[in-house]
Amino acid sequence: MIWPTGCRPATGGGNRVSEPTGRPARAARRLLIDLTPLRRSRDFRRLVAGELVSVLGNQLTTVAIPYQVYQLTRSSLDVGLVSVTQLVPLIAGSLLGGSVVDAVDRRRLLMAAQVLMAACSAGLAVNADLAPSNPARPALWPLFVLPALAAGFSGLESAGRNAIVPNMVRRSEVSTANAIFQALFQFGLVAGPALAGLLLAGAGVRFVYWMDLASFGAALLAVFLISPQPAGGSGHRPGLRSILEGLAFVRDRQAIQGAYLIDINAMVFGLPRALFPALAVSVFGGGASTLGFLYAAPGAGALAGALTTGWVSRIQRQGLAVILAVIAWGAAVAAFGLVPWLPLALVLLATAGCADVISAVFRSTIIQLAVPDALRGRLAGLQIAVVTGGPRVGDLEAGAVAAGFGNTVSVVSGGLACIAGALVLARVLPGFRRQRMEPAQHGPGPPAPGKG
Repeated sequence: MIWPTGCRPATGGGNRVSEPTGRPARAARRLLIDLTPLRRSRDFRRLVAGELVSVLGNQLTTVAIPYQVYQLTRSSLDVGLVSVTQLVPLIAGSLLGGSVVDAVDRRRLLMAAQVLMAACSAGLAVNADLAPSNPARPALWPLFVLPALAAGFSGLESAGRNAIVPNMVRRSEVSTANAIFQALFQFGLVAGPALAGLLLAGAGVRFVYWMDLASFGAALLAVFLISPQPAGGSGHRPGLRSILEGLAFVRDRQAIQGAYLIDINAMVFGLPRALFPALAVSVFGGGASTLGFLYAAPGAGALAGALTTGWVSRIQRQGLAVILAVIAWGAAVAAFGLVPWLPLALVLLATAGCADVISAVFRSTIIQLAVPDALRGRLAGLQIAVVTGGPRVGDLEAGAVAAGFGNTVSVVSGGLACIAGALVLARVLPGFRRQRMEPAQHGPGPPAPGKG
């Protein structure tokens, strides 16, 4: 047990525990993630529990789709194209969904999004089960269409979730809540792909899709149990004009612009995941299990980073922290492209993942605390479009460069381009580089539904 003062009570003759024992305990509390928002907010606990199951299921399908496409086509470019077809629906769903989030009850919106995404997973499972001629050769087009539709619905769901989190916790706890969600998501990135690799090698792709479908049931129940989450504004109507109002808010705010642009830079140039199926076979001499480990390694590093974010609330120059984290990400990715030994390659991917999660925590905090609740859905939609749309473009970029110059050139050049882009943004956006957060206020925040 860790006592509040960092030492145990006196026993027997009143002897105190030595100071060296107390110092490590205090250091651990400063380093490890703070779970106070989970203890304080009932709604936040339920939202996190549902998302945990949903993320695990989603990661199973995230691995299964490119694996299935590569098995059918043997083309990294086709794997990249599957991802890029999700780009337009994802951006549209995030932006339009963000405007809807600011106009309707956000809990009901989350429930509708879960049902729609579950229908897409059911379609993938049925396609794998009921191939028209040969069960080993299912139709290819559903692997393009259904993930694209699911991407649009996921943009709606993510915008709604991001918009309600600041209302479930105190303002001083927003960065901690972001770290908890990062830990949850990164746990899914570790366990989901590793489990998917084992299931693909054993039970097959059909079982993986049905597992994903089942996970949506748990997520739907969790959202149903949270309290109503009314929109923050009044008289707002969703649509293009509402989206433009959100975009106008970003104008002349370099801190927010930098948070968006540097993530686009990192994901477009420094994300080699479209090459993982080819690298697993051609470089590392493995198969489905090796592929699962490649997908899981960045999440393992990110999980370690997320679980040790107790220090992030003490960082005031968060813009500079993001820049340094993205440079570290690019350097680790470039080094990964030069390594033919799987264990070292996994360590480098884990290092990249750790840097990425630190960047994500700071970027989310910069954006959420700078946006009023009436606009939070729209700005959350824009953030989701950036965070999840950038990797789709990155998949296409990595696949196209690999098709022309080879996998090694694609990975290494992407990491170096990521570093260069971060340095350029630091130069042209001084407001982002010099951005400072005010010291956290630890007094009681405004009332939020579901606390207690």
